Amino acid sequence: MKPHHGAHTSNTYIGAHIERVEDYRFLRGEGKYLDDISREGQWHAAFVRSQIAHGVIRSIDVSKALAMPGVRAVITAADIEGDIPTIPFRRPNPTIGPYAQPIIARDKVRYFGEPIAMILADSPELAEDALQGVTADIEQLPVIIDCKSAMADKSLLFDVTGSNLASIFNADKGDVDAAFAAADFIIRDQLSTQRQTALPMETRGLLAEWDAKNGKLTVSGAAKLPFFNRSTMAAMMNLPETAVDYIELDVGGGFGARGEFYPEDFLVAFGARKFDRPVKWIEDRREHLMAIGHSREASCDVELAFSKDGVMLGMRGDLFLNIGAYVRPNGMTPVRNAAQFMSGPYRMPAIHIAAYACVTNKTPAGTYRGPGRYEGNFFIERLIDQAAAGLGVDRLEIRRRNLLTHEEMPYSLATVLPSDGRADTQCDSGDYRVCFDACVQEANWAEKSKLQGKLIDGRYHGVAIGCFIEGGASGPQENARMVLEKNGDISLFAGSSGIGQGIETILAQIAADYLEIPMERITVFHGSTNLLKQGWGSYGSRATVMGGSAVIDACKKLLALFRISAAKRLGVEPDAITIAEGVARLADGRSVPLAEVASDHLEVDGSFKNQTPTYTYGSAFAHVAVDPGTGHVDVVDYVVVDDVGRIINSMTLHGQVMGAAVQGFGSVFTEELIYNDEGQLLVGSLADYLIPTASDYPVVRCVSMEQFPSPTNPLGAKGAGEGGIIPVGGVVTNAVANALSSFGVQPKTLPLTPSRVWEMIEDARVRA
Repeated sequence: MKPHHGAHTSNTYIGAHIERVEDYRFLRGEGKYLDDISREGQWHAAFVRSQIAHGVIRSIDVSKALAMPGVRAVITAADIEGDIPTIPFRRPNPTIGPYAQPIIARDKVRYFGEPIAMILADSPELAEDALQGVTADIEQLPVIIDCKSAMADKSLLFDVTGSNLASIFNADKGDVDAAFAAADFIIRDQLSTQRQTALPMETRGLLAEWDAKNGKLTVSGAAKLPFFNRSTMAAMMNLPETAVDYIELDVGGGFGARGEFYPEDFLVAFGARKFDRPVKWIEDRREHLMAIGHSREASCDVELAFSKDGVMLGMRGDLFLNIGAYVRPNGMTPVRNAAQFMSGPYRMPAIHIAAYACVTNKTPAGTYRGPGRYEGNFFIERLIDQAAAGLGVDRLEIRRRNLLTHEEMPYSLATVLPSDGRADTQCDSGDYRVCFDACVQEANWAEKSKLQGKLIDGRYHGVAIGCFIEGGASGPQENARMVLEKNGDISLFAGSSGIGQGIETILAQIAADYLEIPMERITVFHGSTNLLKQGWGSYGSRATVMGGSAVIDACKKLLALFRISAAKRLGVEPDAITIAEGVARLADGRSVPLAEVASDHLEVDGSFKNQTPTYTYGSAFAHVAVDPGTGHVDVVDYVVVDDVGRIINSMTLHGQVMGAAVQGFGSVFTEELIYNDEGQLLVGSLADYLIPTASDYPVVRCVSMEQFPSPTNPLGAKGAGEGGIIPVGGVVTNAVANALSSFGVQPKTLPLTPSRVWEMIEDARVRA
């Protein structure tokens, strides 16, 4: 497909199946990650973390640590003058201020793993050894580990607030009371999802350097939000933003959690500035599991109202999300999203959902791929299958009757209060039944459905289908800078960040098509604050839409300057010039190639502003086989079909969707961050926190469509980095319930570990 800029182009990079240009250096071992960087004379940081989940700090003794060889300093809250800085929020909210996270605990600890001291030593090994030389006297307080206990308010994490509720989001639409009064059938259930984390392949790491002569702080290891983190750091350090740079290197994944501003960001930089030494910190996996943002721990008590023929009339109920000890910078997004997007891709005329953000003595939670939408999709898809059974309506038909149509676009979702600066939102384009029908066909439902509940070779087979929407293109803006180099090549500097999604390839494809030059002549640089005056980074499936649209704007401006430069060389007015395939031409045959005007130092800034999200949508199918003797569930077949508005690169797109689906299988079956009653995390390694491997789920099929481009951006594209994970919990759990229908098993809680599935089967046998 050619670009939608209304001009002829000989290039067709957009829409092509192109291998990622990044992969050449990765495959050759030439990637450059934070741990590959070292500075002469650097010190290494290690963090003393509270082993108590909730308590008052009486004293911290660092004398033994300071006496150990190679230990240069130990930083505690007592070494930070004035008030302890707290980490700011990325979105406003009237109630969450007191729940902000301090960069180090001073008077009280609120979760297992909270930083209480930082060791600086000559090597990482010496710093780690010195952790044992710090002793903390902490008076234990009652521990709150779940939302039920939190809402009882018998023990408060923040005495000043008088409550363990950081916020309540209300999502409303239509007349809910009237909808339920008119209902022929109502289904109600209580469901829950477990606590997880994103677990990127590369753990967090930072290298901070202080240039005392020039008053300049440089922090390497940026990901996701370098510009927000720069402004945050500058404010905390009482420095102008221009005195702080965040440098992005290669990044081993993010998935929403990696790249937020954490306490370690400030402390490592504080140590570098205080002692005028480079300070480096690399997180180990155990530390990562206890300290990086958690997510997904949610429960609901929700009911749906239907007419007798299966048409949805309304939805109401309560959601409870365990956000841990503090509100992190984007910690309210999963709570808000769960409330607003629980209706999914379905026509829901009346809604009232209250979502409660509960603080507890667990690691603070934040965003993880598909935040809130994964949880909400699990809840509604489970309810829909139960409603279909109760009404005697086919599971496919009940969905098809309620999916949104092209004629209803744009379709308004529920209004959420309190506002966090985001306007009321609408699904932008599409006919959701088209993807649904394509998924039914691709999955061969007509044949696969004959397997429902059948016992074959000792395993019960089940199938299910579910639907989803994915929000993307988070605003408000993205910027790009484009420079024509002396050799005629293009350097493209993007405000978007690279977190493994292939941004160097995608942006180069877009620029090459709009400039009509070979893609090999474009080099993309991204993410670092020293490349642009301002950027917004990569979150909310935004890099292609927002970053790509900013690149288009830069291309148009560069071509305009090229036209002027070529006209001067040819002695004509710019209007006489025609530009095609990187060459300025006149009707008489004279021409000037782009490379020839390189001496004119052409440089432009591009930007794209947009507050209207895009909505990728789709359907997923699962075929599972359950061994009743062990409780093991095998995913025999999995299909996901989505419409992304416009495909820029089918290879990277399918990689995103397939990777997200497999990540979702981990969420459904094995991944769980378990705490004991004292608030101690019982998961310390990947032997405890089981993630999918390449051989676990061999059959995942992805089909992407582009029938309904988004009207919100010049590419017509929609964010598509998260949709693959959103439906997995609901569709796989429904397939398991379908497989075990003869037992009457109705799973209500994730994960579906073998032991949990086996127990459900045995409980059903006892009841029978």
